[in-house]
Amino acid sequence: MMPPASTHHDAFGVEWAISDAPVPYPVALAAQEARVAAIRAGTATELVWLLEHPPTYTAGTSARAEDLVEARFPTFSAGRGGQWTYHGPGQVTGYVLLDLNRRGKDVRAYVHQLEEWLIRTLWRFNVRGERREGRVGIWVAHDGVEEKIAALGVRVTRWVSWHGVALNVEPDLAHFGGIVPCGISQHGVTSLAALGVMATVAEVQAAMMGCWAEVFGQVPPG
Repeated sequence: MMPPASTHHDAFGVEWAISDAPVPYPVALAAQEARVAAIRAGTATELVWLLEHPPTYTAGTSARAEDLVEARFPTFSAGRGGQWTYHGPGQVTGYVLLDLNRRGKDVRAYVHQLEEWLIRTLWRFNVRGERREGRVGIWVAHDGVEEKIAALGVRVTRWVSWHGVALNVEPDLAHFGGIVPCGISQHGVTSLAALGVMATVAEVQAAMMGCWAEVFGQVPPG
């Protein structure tokens, strides 16, 4: 059971849920797991869930203990790919639960689509987000430095995806100091607010919804 959220289905049958109150990480994890099982069973539609978390550190399957520098906030094992990530207020987390049986069974292509979704969302705010070879996430170059503005971490269970993306709108960037984000110490993190873009979480959520069909489009009925 998902926490209270406003929901609707788009023209392609994907359910969109937006939670107004921060959702504790274990609650989100359990809700995703239940929804994945329902999608696999054919009793639920695909889902994109946009939310914020209370300040939280999560460890992916490649996380190293030494990269948790200071456990300032609750820590959880996420079960997704990747390393350490911070979630908190002012950051839009998007959990993407899709039936990849209907979408080509190509995890690499799916991750590329998630990246493109973030890039197009950022472009709506006149921010150029870019991929970097060998570095997970979406990056921005400014003032001679490169910093991460969005993270990705996915898991696929019998060709149903879960977990997803996290885009920094206006989080407290100091909270990232308790970890080595994604195991990369030589580059920092940034946000739309730090780049001078005064967008709200709701505006970014709306942009993400608006860009979705451009990237993921229609899938065969199933």
